[in-house]
Amino acid sequence: MDFKTFVFILMTSVLVNNYVLTQFLGICPFLGVSKKLNQATGMGVAVIFVMVLATAATWPIQNLILVPLKLDYLQTILFILVIASLVQLVEMILKKFLPSLHASLGVYLPLITTNCAVLAVCKNSLTNESVASSAAPFVTALVYAFACGLGFLLAMVLFAGVRSVIEHSKPPRCFEGVPITLIAASIVALAFSGFGGIAENLFK
Repeated sequence: MDFKTFVFILMTSVLVNNYVLTQFLGICPFLGVSKKLNQATGMGVAVIFVMVLATAATWPIQNLILVPLKLDYLQTILFILVIASLVQLVEMILKKFLPSLHASLGVYLPLITTNCAVLAVCKNSLTNESVASSAAPFVTALVYAFACGLGFLLAMVLFAGVRSVIEHSKPPRCFEGVPITLIAASIVALAFSGFGGIAENLFK
């Protein structure tokens, strides 16, 4: 994989096709764990870890086992099982080495298992055009998963900053709580829509 492909995947995954802000996947942890910066950062790093490891496990399962045996219809079930196992591993690591972060993430950590963004990355790494056309598709798939995780982390950190500002503001009473949070999230998502097409035009 050359440097141009690496930058293209990084830009498209983090900015142009951000899974949270442009594809609206993984909204549950995005809204639930973005109240504080340390929680948002911890969740983002945990999701990156799970995305990369899940892609490293599911890519060979798909290409070396399911496709040759014509068992493609088992893809979603097997991928979810792999993701669930990796989330349990992350939870045990955090509980042992970072108990305060484990406690602050609470129920949202096991919910990574059902985070549709993680499953989407695993499935899309198999069909992504940049990955498929690469000379080293497995390595490119890992880079793609890492870039998508960075996009998730960026969205979490940015929105944590936005919510900290909201906490010190006084919106109209009818907008307090969930309404102002959803409005702020939609404005951040709208801002990211401005990145559409930037990568394609940059590498023409």
